[in-house]
Amino acid sequence: MIDRKFIREQTAVVRKAVADRRLKVDVDALVRLEEERLDVLRKVEDFRAMKRRASDKIAQAPADEKQWLIAEMKDFDRDADKLEKRLSDLDTEIDALLIQLPNIPLADVPVGPDESGNVEARRVGEPTTFNFPVKDHIALGNALGVIDQEHAVRVAGARFAYLLGDLVRVQNALGQFVFDLLTDRVALGALIKKTGLDIPDTPFVPVVPPLMITPEVFARMGRLEPRDERYHITGDDLYLIGSAEHTLGPLHMDEILAEADLPLRYVALTPAFRREAGSYGKDTRGILRLHQFDKMEMESFALPEQGLLEQELFVAVQEHVVSALGIPYRVMQICTGDMGTPDARQIDIECWMPGQNTYRETHTSDYMTDFQARRLDTRVKRADSSMQFVHMNDATAVAMGRMLIAIMENYQEQNGSIRVPDVLKPYLRGMERIAPRAS
Repeated sequence: MIDRKFIREQTAVVRKAVADRRLKVDVDALVRLEEERLDVLRKVEDFRAMKRRASDKIAQAPADEKQWLIAEMKDFDRDADKLEKRLSDLDTEIDALLIQLPNIPLADVPVGPDESGNVEARRVGEPTTFNFPVKDHIALGNALGVIDQEHAVRVAGARFAYLLGDLVRVQNALGQFVFDLLTDRVALGALIKKTGLDIPDTPFVPVVPPLMITPEVFARMGRLEPRDERYHITGDDLYLIGSAEHTLGPLHMDEILAEADLPLRYVALTPAFRREAGSYGKDTRGILRLHQFDKMEMESFALPEQGLLEQELFVAVQEHVVSALGIPYRVMQICTGDMGTPDARQIDIECWMPGQNTYRETHTSDYMTDFQARRLDTRVKRADSSMQFVHMNDATAVAMGRMLIAIMENYQEQNGSIRVPDVLKPYLRGMERIAPRAS
């Protein structure tokens, strides 16, 4: 949610943000309503002050004047009630428009209508080449017996899969590798120093969060829409989360945090559930776009002056993970028309997928400034006792399915086996590769 004062004073900026996001919100109507609300509020406060004075006068008046003053007060109360009612109605109308407003993009965010307007910031590593015909992860997984969609379709329908055998071991190793990085102050501090960021080396706290969320809290997160992407349990009026940040973000809802405690950083590995309603016929084969998948997510609550630096840290973590795995990748700045509504700045990482001969998105990093914190009422008490809304970030640490695809396709061998990246071998007790089963 955007600060009302900012909307009044920077109306043109808000109007441009709405236009750049390809949204339809009547900003001018919002400003008119807000101006009326301020006018009515002033009158209400005047009436309240007058009522206090009148009450004091009645208390001190002689007995023969009290009845006359009380009767006059009733007329006064009727006028005050009308104003109070109008004030309440205006707040309702304004809130309905406020929740439609997107966050204000930062200055370096590219302006564009959709993913075609995203800008490549840098590219690391050359696309992997082979001296034999390349297979995609589906062919590799089927031949190795580690991906089974046929049985999953019988059990749960389309866009589900069984992962089996050594591929599951690789996924678990990948998760432990990233957990070890994020929860170790020394390792995280070394990465922060290498990146040149002037922020604390506070490690991430591992969390097992709820996998369900109420619609009210989901709306306060600004992530309930598009609702047709969500799985809704109607009997209990709960939604399954589409990512761990959906329940990590409200962890400090309606709380005041201490400046000395920030940043607070959390990491969670959870299943995620998405209906993929808008992707009919797209990526239906394999494990790239499933209804259920595992993902490790980072979340942080920071001081306003450190919010952007937190995003830079999250991107540095993502690049470190992908580089350690030896996967070629590129960093993308996401444009205004492709960002989520709460985002002020979004950075994606796309990994090279040889089986598809292209880069595919594997990581996202979202910086929300104080947009979510205003909705969630998560504030920080500064050392000088002033209050501010915290700045929030969330980002992918590792999307398991997509990184498994990248590993499988980039580390495939001519006989159909898949080498294990060196960085994961310590977690796999000497396992060197996922090999074809003996016939």
